[in-house]
Amino acid sequence: MEASAAGERAGRLVAEKCSGYTTYGMLRAVLYALVLMLPHTGWAQGLIPPSVFQQPPAAAPAAPATEPNLWDNGVGKSYLVPGLEIIGFDILLNRINNHHYGCCDYAVTMDSIRRNLHSGWVTDNDPFKVNQLGHPYQGSMYHGFARSAGLSYWESLGYTFAGSLAWEIAGETTPPSRNDQIASGIGGTFLGEALFRMSSLVLENANGTPRFWREVSAAVISPSTGFNRLAFGDQYSSIFSSRGATYYSRFAFAVSGTTQSTSGPSTKSGNAEALADFAIDYGLPGQPDYTYKRPFDYFSFQATASTENVFENVMTRGLLFGTDYESGKSYRGVWGLYGSYDYLSPQFFRVSTTALSLGTTGQAWLTQSIALQGTAMLGAGYAAVGTLNGAAQPDYHYGVAPQALLALRLILGDRASIDVTGREYFVTRVSGADRGGHDNIARVDAAFTWRVHKQHAVAIKYLWNRRDATFVDLGDLTQTRATIGIYYTLLGHDRFGATEWR
Repeated sequence: MEASAAGERAGRLVAEKCSGYTTYGMLRAVLYALVLMLPHTGWAQGLIPPSVFQQPPAAAPAAPATEPNLWDNGVGKSYLVPGLEIIGFDILLNRINNHHYGCCDYAVTMDSIRRNLHSGWVTDNDPFKVNQLGHPYQGSMYHGFARSAGLSYWESLGYTFAGSLAWEIAGETTPPSRNDQIASGIGGTFLGEALFRMSSLVLENANGTPRFWREVSAAVISPSTGFNRLAFGDQYSSIFSSRGATYYSRFAFAVSGTTQSTSGPSTKSGNAEALADFAIDYGLPGQPDYTYKRPFDYFSFQATASTENVFENVMTRGLLFGTDYESGKSYRGVWGLYGSYDYLSPQFFRVSTTALSLGTTGQAWLTQSIALQGTAMLGAGYAAVGTLNGAAQPDYHYGVAPQALLALRLILGDRASIDVTGREYFVTRVSGADRGGHDNIARVDAAFTWRVHKQHAVAIKYLWNRRDATFVDLGDLTQTRATIGIYYTLLGHDRFGATEWR
């Protein structure tokens, strides 16, 4: 029995490692492309193309594109093309997986399809990275095929959900799993829309960057968008307009060390790590004449790569339904229903969730030069959580997860900013596996950033993560990790994202 369990665990680790190569390789390429979008500064001159994320001062925002395109008038949009592309993508992915793993899981036949059509939906135990990072990225590919063919967000969501459903029924021989359907079919649209918007922003904002580099960078960020632009030429050459959205982007390199460590059942960790972090806030409130009629007209995206665990986090949240509002002359905001996808892996444990939340994002001018921005959200999602490199418990489990977020940024003119973000997830046993229990996960990060010269800044950041779990078979366990890091930060422009409307 022990040998069998050990063999099963070893198999899961090998599968996770192999599948991680493809997923991580693609996501690393996305992060590299985002580096190319940052400012053309002195040290990078001749090595990095001019910034396509560099934005004029807030008083003179980038003008939105005015020429008609696929999404404005629908001329040239196609419902057939993305459907065929998704089917072809699933077939290709199935063949690659079958060749790579040499396993019966991908030896699909008509009998396996009929069996899956009539079987009940389960919660599978595939490796965490495959289910919680690979599947959402797979869903983002479906979403990009549909969006770049001229479909709206909601139409693309339908294609993404259907593409995930087709994979669950006909892409694998294993029974269809509800957790994969949520991660790919819903989480994939939240991730996919953010990638599509960033890809379009690269194409829209030339700023002297040769078209070749913009096309390559956009294709790396959203490969399905790049494929359609290459394969169909003029038919899909239109660029999705940002409509003059105000955005704030930054890229950072850091060295971070551990200040607090309670590993619990985790078997290993690193005391120091190097980090690469990219973040963008798009559609910040207060921009005159900017409206929030389209899903993700406001969104926030962050991805952090680590030498210890490759991806420490991938997080995005976007406004699905909402409207702007104001209070007096000094406050502007938006509120409504947000969709979010989070993947967090702070060495000892990991959690991922696809969620819907009610919330608001706003900015208040406190003085002539000091502004306070913030987002508050409260909602619920479907989450996976478990110990990383655990020795005494199953890899992870699922459950419905009420969750909350509060993010604040104090902007001190064009010189400095103070950022504090708190997140909490309570992962219940509801809609989970047979194993009872619950998890409470909290994460707080605080950063002080000081602009030294033009787009160059330095920052110090404190990051704290804690997991408290209770299970019938294991009792109570606690895992805590806190780090402090020194960051070199390259700002998207020489301000900190304050929107000026006064």
